[in-house]
Amino acid sequence: MEFRRIHHGVVDSTSERAFAALAAGEARHGDVHLARGQTRGRGRQGRAWHSAPDEGLYASVVLLPDPPPYRPAALTLATALALIEALCDLGLEPFGERAPQLDWPNDVVVGGAKLSGVLTESRGLDPGRPHYVLGVGLNVRQRYFPPELVAERPVTSLALLGLDVGLGAAADALLTRLGERLGLVRARCRELAEDYLTASGLRGRDVVVTSGGEVHAGRVLGLSLSEGLELDGGPAGRRFLPLEFITAVQVRES
Repeated sequence: MEFRRIHHGVVDSTSERAFAALAAGEARHGDVHLARGQTRGRGRQGRAWHSAPDEGLYASVVLLPDPPPYRPAALTLATALALIEALCDLGLEPFGERAPQLDWPNDVVVGGAKLSGVLTESRGLDPGRPHYVLGVGLNVRQRYFPPELVAERPVTSLALLGLDVGLGAAADALLTRLGERLGLVRARCRELAEDYLTASGLRGRDVVVTSGGEVHAGRVLGLSLSEGLELDGGPAGRRFLPLEFITAVQVRES
């Protein structure tokens, strides 16, 4: 997959710049909007993403695939896996205390502290002309975070983890791995789902899942991009929870 990088200064958000280009008919498949900083960066459920200038990787990738449309959940899983692989390329350990881990469905954490996040969006999706924007925020050079952010949840950066990484190198690593992972979304979707389940550490774990406003408890048996997260609910039997409706997966500690 070929990427065309489009550099911005400080903008509202890279995803808004990507959607503006789509609306103007100027977007190409593989466009990557990169910004020095963001004033309205965001994550899932409207949460703000702290986007200090020249300290993080703020990127949004435009996808204009041929029909049929992708499953947005599959794109989120693919991007999250690409982030894990890119972070290991940049110097994090694949195993141990400094290993990046997936926090369902779209966050990457190290030692329980948030390092990166993914947001997949599509507006007014036309099945005949599908479009998607993959937003990625990665904390790279930050050594300070606002107290209100730290109070919400632990956060970290590559710098705080002892890595001296440039923003260009971070973008290179991400896009290399993302191109590889996006190639699996249709051609080898089962492999993508298996890799995600392994990287998340959820296989065989007892979890509590929030899906469509309901709470389900059970043991994770598998993951399918078409059917969803497979749970063994004991007396309630086996069931699949569609990925698009899952908002949280929490491991039940024994």
